[in-house]
Amino acid sequence: MAAALPGAEVHSLTLKQAVALALRQSPEVVIARLDQEKAQLGVRVARDPFIPKVYAGSGLAYTYGYPNTIEGSAPSILQVKTDMAIYNRSYSYQLAQAREKARGTGFDAQSKTDDIVYRTAGLFLDAQDATRGIELANHEIESLQRVRDIVTARVQEGRELPLSGRRADVDLARARQRLQVLTSDQEYYQGSLAMILGFPPGDRVQTIADDDTLASSLEQSQPASEDAAAQAALSSSRSIKSLESQLAAKSLEIRSQRATRLPQVNLVAQYALFLKSTYEGYFVGNFQRNNFQLGVDVTVPLLVGSAASAQAAQAEDDVRRIRQQVYLERDRVSLEARRSFQDMKTLDSARALAKLDLEVARDQLSLLLSQMDEGRATTQQVDLARVAEQEKWSTFYTSDSQLELARMNLLRQTGALLAALR
Repeated sequence: MAAALPGAEVHSLTLKQAVALALRQSPEVVIARLDQEKAQLGVRVARDPFIPKVYAGSGLAYTYGYPNTIEGSAPSILQVKTDMAIYNRSYSYQLAQAREKARGTGFDAQSKTDDIVYRTAGLFLDAQDATRGIELANHEIESLQRVRDIVTARVQEGRELPLSGRRADVDLARARQRLQVLTSDQEYYQGSLAMILGFPPGDRVQTIADDDTLASSLEQSQPASEDAAAQAALSSSRSIKSLESQLAAKSLEIRSQRATRLPQVNLVAQYALFLKSTYEGYFVGNFQRNNFQLGVDVTVPLLVGSAASAQAAQAEDDVRRIRQQVYLERDRVSLEARRSFQDMKTLDSARALAKLDLEVARDQLSLLLSQMDEGRATTQQVDLARVAEQEKWSTFYTSDSQLELARMNLLRQTGALLAALR
């Protein structure tokens, strides 16, 4: 279906290549980076009061009578003004809060990146399993087709009951139905992988098996014990760091609200070029064409209202809530890391068992092939043994993929997944 779409492409990638593409062009990663950039720009906004601003213009106006000021400025040919906060603790805390929010957004972006890498790896393994399953299902169908032909011939000769023929038909139909499901799954996983990698709609990603160094890298990167996994997860958890950053930002917000009662000092300066004809009738002998003022504007708040104290109280409630969230998140991260380590060990045992089961099925097939050469086994027995071996291969591949995904999940929680997949 995807190949029939105009412009649809099939991209053949290894897992490492897929991860590299996800980091570079995944839409969700791009969105997370834009949020991070927006937070960093917020620091520039918060720093603005401490940066001098210069405004130039003209206050030229028709004057009749005494030259009164217009909006605080006397009529002039040219006006230049500047102002800048020198001491404003409220603004200083707001700037520190903006920086802390930008730092927290960085943790969120890193968490989103880790999540995308893990999801990319999961979809890659699912697509790889479906591809392997299709290959095994085709071999199984070939073997079951031969068994069905043999059973049908024996039924026609009266050497088998019709029930055996119907059972062979059911086994063949079940294998074909499984192939249909696997084909649908393959299209879905390949399309989903293409979507998460930022490819156009309709494109698909065909998986290419990585070399053995990837599995070795995943195995070597995993923690040595359950306690080590929990400790590593706690020290590298992006969610905990993000909550701690939110806690620090809220504490700065409280200090900013309380600082509104402190004095504020601003630098002020202005220059004005006057027109002589406007003032010569009123300032005879004392007219100054160029006028310049430089000084400080000191403001001492006396009554600031109730908004600042109420906002500070709201921020204090948020601080208490975030602290509880930090405690809960630490417990959750530790518990999930321990559970992931246990799951990995369980799946490792399941993979070892599936490998032993596969070896038994292969030995059984080899034995039947030898017996068939000696005339002591039939072709039907050999084909059924091949079907059994293919089912064991499917079980082994599934357990192997589940183990790799469990290792990736644990490495994601401990913050080592990206390094292991690069």
